[in-house]
Amino acid sequence: MKPQDVIAAKSSLWIFGYGSLVWKPDFKYKRSKVGYIQGYKRRFWHGDNFHRGNDELPGRVVTLIEDDDASTWGVAFEVTGSQVEESLKYLNVRETVCGGYKTQMVDFFAEDGSQPPVQALLYIATTDNPLYLGPASPEEIGTQIAICRGKTGHNLEYLLRLAEFMRKSCPQVEDSHLFSIEAAALTVVSYLVAAQ
Repeated sequence: MKPQDVIAAKSSLWIFGYGSLVWKPDFKYKRSKVGYIQGYKRRFWHGDNFHRGNDELPGRVVTLIEDDDASTWGVAFEVTGSQVEESLKYLNVRETVCGGYKTQMVDFFAEDGSQPPVQALLYIATTDNPLYLGPASPEEIGTQIAICRGKTGHNLEYLLRLAEFMRKSCPQVEDSHLFSIEAAALTVVSYLVAAQ
């Protein structure tokens, strides 16, 4: 599905963010809700050679991996009217052109249960993407994140802001993948600081 196909049919659209969108959407929206999607787990298995890394040292950012028993928490943003087209144009560059992500629609469940599930657009990097790095140990991923930097900033910032979002907005959710990588990256940083 291409973003322009969504525009033709929608005057209102929900967009689900599970990575940097949770703390830096950078587009106008009507409202946002914390919640989750089912059937996917968030993993730092996608490479980034633009925003959080480069061609020599790609950073690691999150994508979603299908898992029937999993859920992924994040934020859904409702865009309406002209915001639909504006946000999709922006996200097409940010997530598709620079990030290699594809789009698909999923059911989003608001944390507060104030509404039935709504269809939301999400960006996902699949295993056939040339930037897909796949699984590695928390120590390997944490080390890579600790040393990488791209045009948007340090890869470590991406990791720490995502972990902070989860602790503040979803304290009931234990994301062991995220938090084990955070611990590993902070250990590497402490060694690097001590070595100076």
